[in-house]
Amino acid sequence: MRLTFCGGARSVTGANYLLETKNHKILIDCGLSQGSPTSNQLNFRDFSYDPKTIEAVILTHAHLDHCGRLPWLYKNGFRGRVLCTAPTRDFTELVLLDSERIWRKQEPHLLKLFNLADVNGVLGLFEIYDYHRQISLGSDLFFQFKNAGHILGSAIVEIVLEKQKLVFSGDLGNPPTPLLPDPETVEQADYVIVESAYGDKVHQSKQMCQGEFENIIEDVVAQNGVLMVPVFTIERAQELLYELNALVEQKRIPHVPIFLDSPLAIEATQVYRKYRQYFSQQAAQLATSGDDIFNFLGLELTLTKEESKEINQIPSPKIILAGSGMSEGGRICYHELHYLSNSQNVLLIIAYQAQGTLGRKLADGHKKVVIFGQAVRVNAKIKSLDGYSSHADQPGLIRWLTAIAKPIKKVFIVQGEIEAAEALGQQIKDHLGIPALAPKIDQVFEL
Repeated sequence: MRLTFCGGARSVTGANYLLETKNHKILIDCGLSQGSPTSNQLNFRDFSYDPKTIEAVILTHAHLDHCGRLPWLYKNGFRGRVLCTAPTRDFTELVLLDSERIWRKQEPHLLKLFNLADVNGVLGLFEIYDYHRQISLGSDLFFQFKNAGHILGSAIVEIVLEKQKLVFSGDLGNPPTPLLPDPETVEQADYVIVESAYGDKVHQSKQMCQGEFENIIEDVVAQNGVLMVPVFTIERAQELLYELNALVEQKRIPHVPIFLDSPLAIEATQVYRKYRQYFSQQAAQLATSGDDIFNFLGLELTLTKEESKEINQIPSPKIILAGSGMSEGGRICYHELHYLSNSQNVLLIIAYQAQGTLGRKLADGHKKVVIFGQAVRVNAKIKSLDGYSSHADQPGLIRWLTAIAKPIKKVFIVQGEIEAAEALGQQIKDHLGIPALAPKIDQVFEL
């Protein structure tokens, strides 16, 4: 049995792992690299395997850095199965179609990766399975999904092959979250492939984070400013709508216009409404009671470009939630171009910002940035709340690993920058006594 780290090695994005035996060649995830100067180079390169020979792709969730190269895989001959949960299938359709549309319009040279026919082709290969169902790929390979608590439908993957169990964490959630149950634990594993986006960090508590969010809104309103929040369109947008719904209905913040300025986030919210059975108990009870947890007085959904542009005509104070989450394209960039130079305004960062992205530069305190070719002086306040992250922090990752029965033969640390991966690896060695390492790109291991 051989495991190759074709992506997601010493990088947060680009998850892509190849598992081979004499009878099988399967992939776990097939994602785009994002954010770094070398991302396009990684995305344009040929796969390190022949897509025609891949039997199946097991998909942990629908973020582009886990599913974004599936159409490119199809374009190069893949005709196997794509296995995932129902919400993951619906979200994947949204994000792949949106990605193709953006590239076709803004960066047509990227269409060499894939086109609309490839998107529709690979979507036709999807098979839907729920958590805890044992799925067979032949007589010698079985797997099941467990709830990863990261986004709706996200999964931990447990694979039993040749009497050994491999566990892929996917992206693990950061509990407690209002919408989702906590990540499930794993009883036993021989090998664990674990994410490490925040492998060297400790998050704020959710209670502290929610209190600071309320205070930031009150401060922005008091100084007649604009609060801009770059959001990932799946999970972060919906979690903030849920939080704002409570703040508005309980009259804990002043009444101001709040805009969800993202067609994709608006569509994704409909998927959330469709799959209430995946909610946490608290969110499900609220939704079942008749409370529209994603809608409230003062919320405006701006689907069209014209509606988005009209936001600038609305007097301050106001709140704008817009994609993309790392300020790499999307409508948030237009708002940043318009509002970052005003010291009354605030940009609130609530998600991971990859190296090289505009969001990372703003988070790191750059006072001058370039947006759409224009130099922008950053006078607005830049604030960060990492408690809203959908990724587990170092203590959370260690707790999840600790719950797995020993002995674990080895832990492979992926989906994190090298500093975060190595810090988590040291903690695993020191506190759990388990061999751990951060593989390099295309590194191969015999298991």
